[in-house]
Amino acid sequence: MSTLRRRIVNILRDSPTPSPDPSRDGTPDPNEEVSLISTKKLQKLTTRKHNKRRSWMTFALGGFLGLLLAVLFAQSQDIVKLEGLLEVNLDSLLDVIPAGIVNDVKDLSKAEREVVNYDSFSVGLHLQSQGIKAHHPVIMIPGVISTGLESWSTSEKSRVYFRKRLWGSWSMMKALVMDQATWKRHIMLDKETGLDPPDIKLRAAQGFDATDFFITGYWIWNKILENLATIGYDPTTAYTAAYDWRLSYANLEVRDQYFTRLKNYIETAHMTSGKKVVLISHSMGSQVLFYFMKWVEHKDHGKGGSHWVNEHIDSWINISGCMLGTAKDIPAVLSGEMKDTAQLNAFAVYGLEKFLSKEDRAEIFRAMPGISSMLPKGGEAVWGNLTWAPDDFPPPTQNKTNGNFISFKPKGNSTSAARQNLTMTEAFDYLMNVSEPWYVDTVKHAYSHGVAHTKREVERNENRPITWLNPLEARLPHAPNMKIYCFYGIGKPTERSYFYKENEFSLNGYINISIDTSITTPNGRLQGPGSIDRGVVFGEGDGTVNLVSTGYMCATGWRKIKRYNPSGIKITTFEMPHEPDRFSPRGGPNTGDHVDILGRSSLNDLILRIAGGKGSQIEDNYQSRIWDIGEKVQIYDD
Repeated sequence: MSTLRRRIVNILRDSPTPSPDPSRDGTPDPNEEVSLISTKKLQKLTTRKHNKRRSWMTFALGGFLGLLLAVLFAQSQDIVKLEGLLEVNLDSLLDVIPAGIVNDVKDLSKAEREVVNYDSFSVGLHLQSQGIKAHHPVIMIPGVISTGLESWSTSEKSRVYFRKRLWGSWSMMKALVMDQATWKRHIMLDKETGLDPPDIKLRAAQGFDATDFFITGYWIWNKILENLATIGYDPTTAYTAAYDWRLSYANLEVRDQYFTRLKNYIETAHMTSGKKVVLISHSMGSQVLFYFMKWVEHKDHGKGGSHWVNEHIDSWINISGCMLGTAKDIPAVLSGEMKDTAQLNAFAVYGLEKFLSKEDRAEIFRAMPGISSMLPKGGEAVWGNLTWAPDDFPPPTQNKTNGNFISFKPKGNSTSAARQNLTMTEAFDYLMNVSEPWYVDTVKHAYSHGVAHTKREVERNENRPITWLNPLEARLPHAPNMKIYCFYGIGKPTERSYFYKENEFSLNGYINISIDTSITTPNGRLQGPGSIDRGVVFGEGDGTVNLVSTGYMCATGWRKIKRYNPSGIKITTFEMPHEPDRFSPRGGPNTGDHVDILGRSSLNDLILRIAGGKGSQIEDNYQSRIWDIGEKVQIYDD
């Protein structure tokens, strides 16, 4: 093996797995800060380098961009197999991947070895020592893309993938790199029906294995499972209600009977334990659960009646719920772009576009109707107009309103006036105007994005399922004894609006615009609120979902507007500032990142207290501007 190959293999082989700190006595303080015992060299790592590494590791496509580029551009025939999964030309790897990324990988491996790792079981051990143990049955509803999807297709070309995961495993990466056409054909739903294409059957994996890890080493729900187990939970008292996140909510029931199964899970857990259930949802899972609570009450759907939720559910733990959608969903389906693609360097963009162009990405996103469930809700009342938005900072911190959602520049060498800038409402209308009829039909028949300004409108929506995932159009259930806990991260710059440019031509006739990566403010690379980095304008949030989406309903909508919470369900909100360990690739025990927060020590502590029947100990913890933002949102009680 050549020296170069040994270097790469050593980097991959030596990446450590977290291990308990031997100095701990078994009952540590879950809120204890991680000790940064690092070398002087590690302390010199810059914030900018850390941000690059985080972006590279968290983007679903970017996670395997290095392997992708190696396959695309490798010239030597000297091949080595990585665990039998993917053949990669290692001799050309350093020539292909930018030197900064390779250096980051080496720094990251060393940093992980030298930084003290926090013990995944420590929160559970601490609470166990306080007498907290398993009490309520727990059911977890994961977020978008965090559930593995496995193939059950048996057609000739699909048999090689039978029961292999084409989303959420190394098999996915192998298929995407080595057999892209087949992977794309499997991962996309039928454009007309929104269901399985002919001869294709992809289904959500089930059980804890469906959501504990995305790929080996990249945990999602695993730390929560570890801590639940520490206070006594096991597969008879804790369940994962995984679902195919590609489907529209109506089709989740049509194809998979998902909501019927969820209802049965809850009823069975309640009956066998004698205790009401605690539901834990994350991200898109919070929208799914909100829809379910409308579905289960309705006489023509779940047939549970108006008291079912109150009788069966003790608490709903809403983690990072994108209740009003997320700004980044618009560019994802409009042009196949977002911050993670805009901020790639030119070389990486070239490789990604050659392999999976923005047209391809937009087509894939559109052919997954579940993705479009997170298009922003509330229009200009929530997201602002061309002169104002409720989450604007005053100048000079911010000189461009967030309400100016898409700003255009004219075509190059064009003497025509610039295209009109767009508010969130206008951007949605523009998306509908330039999209194919099948996509427009899918969105308009599956989802509603408006505001019900009166009690009468909310009551009328009781029989309109397309409103059931929008908390601005549908009420909470009549469940005065249920408690809702809203836990979400704050303080991590989150994409809020965009600069776009018109392209001279389009490869497919309908995507003729793209994010204008030439626009960056002097402080843009720092990505503070109001800064612009390569065409992306940043605001407040958890790095993925905007603060107005995670926090408005919890802080204002459900508390102060009676038509949205007619039975007065108690809402407790606990905000978690993003205070990452700069040397940890996942942020450590104090991260507020949208996904990594699932491993946060204080979040796990709160979850276990609620599951253990001690939720009454938790009090509100506000540290953001969400109250001020909520007062400025143009939605009022009637």
